[in-house]
Amino acid sequence: MTEITRDVVIVGAGAAGLTAANDLKKAGLSVAVLEARDRVGGRLWTDVIDGAMLELGGQWVSPDQEALIETVADLGLETFSRYRDGESVYIGPDGTLTRFTGDIFPVAESTEKIMVDLIERLDAMVAQMDPDRPWEHPDADALDRISFDGWLRAQTDDAEAVDNIGLFIAGAMLTKPTHAFSALQALLMAASAGSFSNLVDADFILDKRVVGGLQQVPVLLAERLGDDVFVGQAVRTIEWGTSTSSATGGGVTVTSDAMTVHARHVILAVAPVLYPRISFVPPMPRLQHQMHQHLSMGFVIKVHAVYETPFWRDNGLSGTAFSPYELAHEAYDNSNHEDPRGTLVGFVSDRNADDLFRLSAEERKDRILESLAHYYGPEAKSPVVYYESDWGTEEWTRGAYAASFDLGGLSRYGEYLRDPVGPIHFACSDIAGPGYQHVDGAIRMGRHAASAILSSRSEGRVTS
Repeated sequence: MTEITRDVVIVGAGAAGLTAANDLKKAGLSVAVLEARDRVGGRLWTDVIDGAMLELGGQWVSPDQEALIETVADLGLETFSRYRDGESVYIGPDGTLTRFTGDIFPVAESTEKIMVDLIERLDAMVAQMDPDRPWEHPDADALDRISFDGWLRAQTDDAEAVDNIGLFIAGAMLTKPTHAFSALQALLMAASAGSFSNLVDADFILDKRVVGGLQQVPVLLAERLGDDVFVGQAVRTIEWGTSTSSATGGGVTVTSDAMTVHARHVILAVAPVLYPRISFVPPMPRLQHQMHQHLSMGFVIKVHAVYETPFWRDNGLSGTAFSPYELAHEAYDNSNHEDPRGTLVGFVSDRNADDLFRLSAEERKDRILESLAHYYGPEAKSPVVYYESDWGTEEWTRGAYAASFDLGGLSRYGEYLRDPVGPIHFACSDIAGPGYQHVDGAIRMGRHAASAILSSRSEGRVTS
């Protein structure tokens, strides 16, 4: 058993943990980053599958994600714009495909009017919200008691408008059915991106990608830390706040299967759904135990289909496709920078994803490709590379894209999510305001945790 002593130990080598570690090390503190996986990156993972480079996890950069944009520039990485020339496609409830341009789906005039009205009303409500303090929204309690589905249906009886507006939050972001989270949680998702209109605008929210893949961000951050990053070290126990919890008394002792790290502080830079995988001695306070039980991950299958050429472009299509009535509720041109091959990425979320995993792998593939063919034509059924990212069964993630509260949870517990518990600090995209559930939010939370530790030390506060 290796035993070391550091100022701060960070659990998790994703963007949040590695950002915090770098900030702390720059300030002169010693750090150790323990990562359960055999790689760094967390929910960022770029891999080569059958000769094709695929971004299995997060990948996009939008203009509002200032922390991520700063980090990408600092690391010397380049970005390129997502392909978007040509028309998008929409499939309505009767199965009819319509080509269109712009943000609003090509629906009946009456439905379009309702959708535009709902977007404007949601934007006005979002404008009243500080994404760092959603519980302070003037209608927070009432909005947190009603599901987003319930709120939408209280506004209109136009089912197609409800389905389409719900798609932007449920299928595309929280990856849960609209009845499973509150209207307040939906507003937070929109506020974290600046507005609901930004979520509707695919050209905004899915603007750019990093040349070579977004996992380069954590990989390069880890390189700066050198031997202070330890992979394959699943943390089992954190002793804190006791006279024996570190080599110097107080602080923390963090133990994995092969390492013991004594430190003054620990940052949990993993999703809240993974906190129960760690034994805390003594246990975390009642508030944290209760709060973390009200957070859960959604579920999505990210589908990668690579073709010899981006054939949809020859047909005047951008590759962007939407339908709440299709198995793959959205899909995009995901071709790599300067790659002559074409790649489509599609998404199957919540209960549709559950149903697919009751099928064999071959049946699942056939069903998904059939859905893509509804958008792009029969050529979509014959990719040269096909792969499904299934984060729901990934041991150290267990869902997508981030944890969200059940009904009433955000207004009840949200203000405590980032509060340190003695020497234990928290940092991940799941608890971010701006950048919530995105890499940008992870970086922001990494900076926040590091700053809190540095402030407590400079002010001489005792945190254990």
